[in-house]
Amino acid sequence: MHADKAYDHRRCRQACLRRGIRHRIARRGIESSQRLGKYRSVIERTFAWINRFRRLAIRYERRLDIHHALTALACSLICLNTLQKRF
Repeated sequence: MHADKAYDHRRCRQACLRRGIRHRIARRGIESSQRLGKYRSVIERTFAWINRFRRLAIRYERRLDIHHALTALACSLICLNTLQKRF
């Protein structure tokens, strides 16, 4: 997991360790969060693709199962469109 300085807390690091998650969290006052930029851009781009689906961007659905299904459908459509462009 890559995180910026906002997550530089002992409880965040311990939660990752308890779950067996390897983390890379920028430290406040020591490290620049710019080093996380190449990983963060992938996440930001993915959120931008998902936010093109208005129903997900605004979150009209209150039920978690329906929201999860719509998110899975959106990701499937994104993958389908990407694959169609390649072939």
